[in-house]
Amino acid sequence: MEIAYIQSISLIDFPNTLSAIVFTQGCNLNCPYCQNPELVSVSRGKLSGVDALKHLSRISDKIEGVSITGGEPTIQKDLVSFCSAIKDLGLKVKIDTNGSNPRMIRELLDRDILDYIAMDFKAPLHKYQQITRSNIRPDIILESARAIMDSSVPYEFRTTVARELLTLNDIVKISKILAGARLYVVQKVRSIKTLANLPFTSYSDDELASIKDEVLKYAQSFLIR
Repeated sequence: MEIAYIQSISLIDFPNTLSAIVFTQGCNLNCPYCQNPELVSVSRGKLSGVDALKHLSRISDKIEGVSITGGEPTIQKDLVSFCSAIKDLGLKVKIDTNGSNPRMIRELLDRDILDYIAMDFKAPLHKYQQITRSNIRPDIILESARAIMDSSVPYEFRTTVARELLTLNDIVKISKILAGARLYVVQKVRSIKTLANLPFTSYSDDELASIKDEVLKYAQSFLIR
């Protein structure tokens, strides 16, 4: 595991769970609005998995779970064993993923070591490579989404929305692709610090609420963050 840093306490990252957050180093996508640009480069982390587990063990009586984010956790070859070790501490495990490694996602789900999974669904499929500035295959993203939806693990799909990149109709198109999803979340972009070093603007709450009825034709629940 290549880990950049750990946030010891979070009240908001893991639904209904007081958690620590583990930020992994490295990502295989290059989304321009990324809020953690320092975590994109695939390089050595400041902490090893062993270091991280020692810290989590020390604070295990103060938290209920651990959220693993990044970067992109599923490019870490030791992710499964790392999650298992966290479960051995008596803690719940959540991962955030961009869905680019369905094999790893299936293994985590099949081993029953996840308590929550959040997958970023970046764009309608025809815009995926453009938005992620990568050669990611859309069918890989769909494979991950289907694996998550077929599992019994609580989950959410979420899309970060900047009006410079996605239209309101694009959001509806994504919800249609994810038809039947338990929860679809739209996150308003923040442009304080981004990978592209460009200003992005979000849609207003009213604008996003205007498509709620259309989205709920496909998703079971819809949230705006």
